Amino acid sequence: MENCNVVILGAGAAGLMAGIEAARRGRSVRVLDHARAPGEKIRISGGGRCNFTNRLLTRSNATERFISQNPRFALSALSRFTPSDFIARIEAAGIAWHEKHLGQLFCDGKATQIVDLLVRELRGAGGALHLQTTIEAVRRADEGFIVDTSQGPIAAQAVVVATGGKSIPKMGATGLGYDIARSFGLDIVETRPGLVPLAFAEQDLARTAPLAGLARPARVSHGKTRFDEDLLFTHRGLSGPAILQISSYWREGDAISIDLMPGADIAALLAEQRGQAGRQALHNALARHMPEKLAQFLVAEAGLEGRLADQSNKALARLADQTHRWQVRPVGSEGYRTAEVTLGGVSTRELDAKTMEVRRVPGLYFIGEVVDVTGWLGGYNFQWAWASGWAAGQAV
Repeated sequence: MENCNVVILGAGAAGLMAGIEAARRGRSVRVLDHARAPGEKIRISGGGRCNFTNRLLTRSNATERFISQNPRFALSALSRFTPSDFIARIEAAGIAWHEKHLGQLFCDGKATQIVDLLVRELRGAGGALHLQTTIEAVRRADEGFIVDTSQGPIAAQAVVVATGGKSIPKMGATGLGYDIARSFGLDIVETRPGLVPLAFAEQDLARTAPLAGLARPARVSHGKTRFDEDLLFTHRGLSGPAILQISSYWREGDAISIDLMPGADIAALLAEQRGQAGRQALHNALARHMPEKLAQFLVAEAGLEGRLADQSNKALARLADQTHRWQVRPVGSEGYRTAEVTLGGVSTRELDAKTMEVRRVPGLYFIGEVVDVTGWLGGYNFQWAWASGWAAGQAV
């Protein structure tokens, strides 16, 4: 039987980071993954350029930008390994990067540069990477744990579970981490798809079908939570950054409110046009401010027709309400198939916030997406992976 100090389950962002840090502390480390290549989510993220962190993340806004039953849990790790810390690592490796909007940082070149860096640092510190290795079970032993794998059992003093969530199953995502947690009697917060497109009922799709492919800036709200980003109409419903963001707060049966002209007063604009060009059709007047198909849709949804000059102030107010407070009630999401992350996971009540160790099972750690910590779109989830992996790597 092979023996080592630390076995890490999962060669994604969190697992590789934990492996690097543990190996640098002189621990004998084995990182295991069932995939053919490490860091597959890193490789495909950000259109192949990896949105690896978010420069705007701070200790003061982290509780707002991470979703958890205990939003303060992530503060310890995020405060000790910050976006600046990860930026310093990739700059030291000569990886060029750029900032897009809202603090989102991307590689100038391919995301595989980051994967290559992490693997190089793991091996350079003395850690071993074993791919195409299936994890069959994790069980307690007299001194630590035994990890049963397709390549045989491995005995270890500590086990770090970094298996991710259920999102993007075509890449091999499974619920393995949750199964391991349950085998040790740990509490699991209900899991569901996050950062995912939302789907309409057939009757709603019939009305929005002509808009498929149309993207525009919007303000999307659910309760007190709102996001000002792009929205995309699809053949299934709605997508785009604004929708992906709000999907993490939305639950089945809820409505969301959409402002399709944020920052404008469409009633006032149309009232002014009415006195200048009242003979034009109402939808043509509205089309001066947005794509024609969207204007036609909103006029129809408001139940209006005819010339702009024929519209009362009350009618224009109704159209404005349809434009600025369009209420939609999705019937579901596109599910784990297209979800970028998994909400929920191993309850933070089970873990030490500083070390990520299970309080009731010394030597067992959970990090990254498998934990009930989910960030906003835009590099936040990668930063949680780096930070939680770093924290565990200091402790194992």
